[in-house]
Amino acid sequence: MSRLLVCAPDHFRIDYEINPWMRLSNSVVPDRAKSQWYELMRVLELKAGSSLERMQPVPGLPDLVFTANAGVVVGRKAVPSRFRHPERRREEPYFEAWFRDHGYEVIKLDGGFSFEGAGDLLGFPNAWFGGYRQRSDIGAYPRLSEIFGREIIPVELVDDRFYHLDTCFCPLSGGELLYYPPAFDPYGQAAIADRVGQDRCLVVPESEALRFACNAVCVAKHVILPVGCPETMKLLQARGYETHPIPLDEYVKSGGSAKCLTLALD
Repeated sequence: MSRLLVCAPDHFRIDYEINPWMRLSNSVVPDRAKSQWYELMRVLELKAGSSLERMQPVPGLPDLVFTANAGVVVGRKAVPSRFRHPERRREEPYFEAWFRDHGYEVIKLDGGFSFEGAGDLLGFPNAWFGGYRQRSDIGAYPRLSEIFGREIIPVELVDDRFYHLDTCFCPLSGGELLYYPPAFDPYGQAAIADRVGQDRCLVVPESEALRFACNAVCVAKHVILPVGCPETMKLLQARGYETHPIPLDEYVKSGGSAKCLTLALD
């Protein structure tokens, strides 16, 4: 994740409720949200060495800031998301236009399947995992496997609080996995352990999973994650990772954190 797509939170707020974290009564504090976002960008650029590509914020699209849901990019191919909720479908033409304007071959999914981008499709060089049930449909993954030429193992998300794969599943650069097993059904847990290797699975405690510890960004040996996750930081540091905790509680109000605010372009 050395090149990342991001979008400033100029219009970020909670205008609707489409996941268990979002409450209209729990308003975003705009200045605090902007301060947290710019601190994340600073750490990504100056400490982790990432190169950032920026989208233009759009009035009336409060969740455009969560660029992980723009789609998935591999090489010069981009598959834009098809959102399950109407509130977020308005973002689709802006994400698609960004990909086209930057020279990507845009391939749109057919068949009427929902698919929410890198929020639900993550993995390792030898296998990818696709989260389904909450936001993306399992039927999208055979076509995505054809497009990208990668094996994709569908895993069911069974806890509404972990509605995207990237809220409970974070592949690390050294081949380890940071994840929260109870977010998956027994088959998913077994499939993950089998393909990743039980010794490489770093299990996050529930209290820190609920702080979005797994919604982290890993760049080489740097891991950027929300503050308040000391046990997760110990797990990472024991494997040689340098951790960078950042306050991101304004985004947790909307069900997102560090990873949700970035899309890998490489």
